[in-house]
Amino acid sequence: MVRWRTLTGLLATALAAVTAGSLTLAAPAAAAGDATVTPNVVGGTPAAQGEFPFMVRLSMGCGGSLYSPTLVLTAAHCVGRTGANTSITATLGVVDLQSASRITVRSNYVYRAPGYTGNGKDWALIRLATPVTGLATLPIATTGAYDSGTFTVAGWGAAREGGAQQRYLLKATVPFVSDSVCSTNYGGDIIPAEEICAGYASGGTDTCQGDSGGPMFRRDATNAWIQVGIVSWGEGCARPNYPGVYTQVSYFASAIASAATSLGG
Repeated sequence: MVRWRTLTGLLATALAAVTAGSLTLAAPAAAAGDATVTPNVVGGTPAAQGEFPFMVRLSMGCGGSLYSPTLVLTAAHCVGRTGANTSITATLGVVDLQSASRITVRSNYVYRAPGYTGNGKDWALIRLATPVTGLATLPIATTGAYDSGTFTVAGWGAAREGGAQQRYLLKATVPFVSDSVCSTNYGGDIIPAEEICAGYASGGTDTCQGDSGGPMFRRDATNAWIQVGIVSWGEGCARPNYPGVYTQVSYFASAIASAATSLGG
């Protein structure tokens, strides 16, 4: 079963066309018997230019957040092994991927969470070849204090399960779902310490194909944005009783910070 909310093969390669000028890019339908489709913001509304300056679109068909001027935080399942990598292009600074004012920067290194095997530990850092200036970064939660309440998600992924990728950034809000409820929904497949769930029991709003690696965030005590999750996986998109599953950033905060330091970010 393919869990991840990401894009692979020809679709990921063709994503460059969205940034370069095509309006939308059709995602392939799920294969017969494959109930899980990779993450887009279903039930979302357009984000305003500058509303979420830390949002990043990655050329392999994933999202990310600007952790520092030289580092993008994303999902481990979006990248290959740790090491030099100049194949990824990050698009930043715009809600419209075709905007003439978009910023594009190539990667030069990827750091994937140590011990990642496809089950948990779903985080990674991408180092950019040149620093991005003039854009706000997104701090990560270092404690569980903000791991509840109502969260915001955003991305350029599909607006419906099996749908097309989006030219414009969409946003939505989703409520926290307890580990016990989420684990019941997913038949015990959740890793409570490492994952956090969010969504409506009735469905209708969720991340979807192409949103993998993007941030789930909320306001902190000072009313600033803080990242609490990384889009990881889910059963389809916005289905009733199947909330989105996110990497719980607070659990990995020290490891992420240590890796960032080692990368010079």
